[in-house]
Amino acid sequence: MKKTTQQLIPQISAKALSTLLFAILLIGFAKGQATINGKIIDEYKMPIMDVLVTDNTGTYTTFSNSDGDFTLEIPAETDLQISFQKEGHVIYNQNLNLSNGERFDFNVMLVSEEIASVELDQAIIFTKKTEKPLTSISFKPEEMQTIVGVTGGVTEMLQSLPSVSSASELSSQYRVRGGNYDENLVYVNGIEVYRPQLIRSGEQEGLGFVNPYMTEAINFSAGGWEAKYGDKMSSVLDIIYKRPKEFEASLEASLMGGALTVGGASKNQKFSAIVGARYQNRNLVLNTLDGESDFNPVYYDFQANLNYKFNSKWELNFLGTMTQSKFDLAPKTRETKFGGLDNPMSLTVFYEGNEEDKFATETVSLSLRHKPNRKLDLIFDAFGFHSKEQEYFDIYGAYRINELDGEGNASMTYDIGSQIDHARNNFDVLVAGIQHKGSYRFNSNNDIEWGLKYQREDIRDLLNEWQYIDSTGFSLPNTFIPGQVDPGDLFLNNYVNAKNELTSNRFSGYGQYTKKFMWGSSKVMVNGGVRATYWDFNEELNISPRAQIAIKPEWDMDMLFRFATGVYYQPPFYREIRNLSGELVNDVKSQQSIHFILGNDYEFEWMERKFKLTTEAYYKILNDINPYFVDNVRIRYTADNNAQGYAYGVDARLFGEFVPGVDSWLSLSYARAYQNIDGRGDIPMPTDPRFKASIFFQDYMPMWPSFKVNVNLVYASGLPNGAPPFTDPYEFQNYLTDYKRVDIGFMKEFINQGDLKKSGDFWGKFKELSIGVDLFNIFDIRNEISNTWVRDVNTSQIYGVPNRLTGRFINAKLRMKF
Repeated sequence: MKKTTQQLIPQISAKALSTLLFAILLIGFAKGQATINGKIIDEYKMPIMDVLVTDNTGTYTTFSNSDGDFTLEIPAETDLQISFQKEGHVIYNQNLNLSNGERFDFNVMLVSEEIASVELDQAIIFTKKTEKPLTSISFKPEEMQTIVGVTGGVTEMLQSLPSVSSASELSSQYRVRGGNYDENLVYVNGIEVYRPQLIRSGEQEGLGFVNPYMTEAINFSAGGWEAKYGDKMSSVLDIIYKRPKEFEASLEASLMGGALTVGGASKNQKFSAIVGARYQNRNLVLNTLDGESDFNPVYYDFQANLNYKFNSKWELNFLGTMTQSKFDLAPKTRETKFGGLDNPMSLTVFYEGNEEDKFATETVSLSLRHKPNRKLDLIFDAFGFHSKEQEYFDIYGAYRINELDGEGNASMTYDIGSQIDHARNNFDVLVAGIQHKGSYRFNSNNDIEWGLKYQREDIRDLLNEWQYIDSTGFSLPNTFIPGQVDPGDLFLNNYVNAKNELTSNRFSGYGQYTKKFMWGSSKVMVNGGVRATYWDFNEELNISPRAQIAIKPEWDMDMLFRFATGVYYQPPFYREIRNLSGELVNDVKSQQSIHFILGNDYEFEWMERKFKLTTEAYYKILNDINPYFVDNVRIRYTADNNAQGYAYGVDARLFGEFVPGVDSWLSLSYARAYQNIDGRGDIPMPTDPRFKASIFFQDYMPMWPSFKVNVNLVYASGLPNGAPPFTDPYEFQNYLTDYKRVDIGFMKEFINQGDLKKSGDFWGKFKELSIGVDLFNIFDIRNEISNTWVRDVNTSQIYGVPNRLTGRFINAKLRMKF
């Protein structure tokens, strides 16, 4: 036929050829469209969402929704192979040739690779669900949205874990197993997130980076994580943002601000986007702090996650964020009572001056993903982070220290003095880089992963801050001689003045291998890998081997035993190499933590409800510690690796449906962390955790299930009160009071997910409509976060006057989802 056509073409005139081509086009258009639709289920007859439905050319594509349903328009009168693809499942192909306007209905069962490969290559199945990293804990984003919190829900959710503590309900920073705030890794869509450097208090900090209304998945590891995660000593928080399949929107408004989130996807499901904006003003809650001050704390951010699927093999993702925080403070007065029953005292301060802080942060990443086949997965990322920070204040305080009598009245005045605090600090950092990550799956039981990363840092720091203390006309420190005029120079209590510029390059890479096999009747999973880092500023190369093993015996009891170990280096960032005088020290080495973690997961049923008890015991060897001072949430390093240490503890978490249909958990931990500076003996780390208990509990009224309540209770031993900068920490070994706090949230749902089937009226468009009330710190317990250090000129004694956190506060909120 082809030969005959070729012979006829030369004999056809131009006019006839045009007519023929026009007729061919008409025939092509006349083919029209056909439609296929149906439901996709697994081997347990449960619907599967996010299944890729595509033709063999990748031109016509869609995804199944949360009910497993799909609809796809394809050209009629055309031979096509329709493919159904979902990671972790065997691909199913269907050949079709439908007539014009035909609607083809059929259901598809996708079998998981683990189940299918049992007969083929003896796959080792740990659970029916997709296996996550051995040392991680997962959260539901819905719980993060409902928990009572000031910073956005992420920190409050983490704080309910036994291994995590937070110094302040106003801060999104947290401590894990005795580590400090700088020792935690945070990833969003595989890109590492950085935190501002100048922030010294939770009041300045504003909203946490993670937007809970845009979040799809949350995994957290408190130690012993895999080589694919980066280089910190305490923890990893891994966040994945949503990729909507249909239109969705949510709005939350409260007395502290609001959040708006909108998402959607194109008709062919190739393009999806979700954007979120948040605004917060904490003036009402900050007014519950001790003292009288004028606050103007304003925080807002905007985030966008965009995804485009070219076809089943190529995908492009963009993540962009912009955060602005402005904190204005004009303190007026403060009166704080402190000391014990045997020596009650008070500090009264009258202030003049103000503080103005600004923090602006932008983050952007572009990720290209290529899956040439089922086994190989390649990702290429380009990312950037920019933070511009400003901290200006001039605050004058006239203070009086009194001894109190049994009725709380002043009986003796110890000292009358004044203090001036000044700062003009500017910080500008730009971090940019590229990275590649890949994985290859040999079969259901064996896979390898690898990665390479290059990062360039450009930092400019102008640091100028000082403190002047005066008592009865004499500056401190000073040798006071009565009756004599001091001819010497004016002394400042502390003074830091520096102008630093630093441009440097970092390189890192990793490789790891995962294998599952049978050991007798027990199932075994092993992961081993190595990570390497190099920073050209201190010319240091680190090699970090890591390994995890899990064993699931074939017992009547559902038990899983885990062991993880590894060497975890923390290459210094800018703040770790700046000493107390503001100078950069180029021979500061990476801190090192060697983890040994033994864990057990025990799953059982009680009253026909599922529960899980997770227990972990750990020991960490700490080498080349860079000693630091903690002031509220600011950390100041000595920039000297002159300490060693260790940390140990036991964590336990009972998770399950204490109330049918909703998850709750109870957490308990006991832990210690010590350091030995210059061989002088062990003393507690400034973040020594000791004992902690927490409960996150959800409930609803059986006769009125739309009325819900959640309670977040935390009790934690007080931290060491630290030492004032430039002092000897061995001379300050007292503890702050224990941290105790209970937050309760009430929510009445007028419309919930069960109303989705209603249509035809305005209210049928809502997925959720609810009104809630949050009670922060319901018992009005004034917890302590740090000390203000006041010097008595008569005795040269330094008093640690506690800085207390927020009191009781009531917040009302409205939530809508479409």
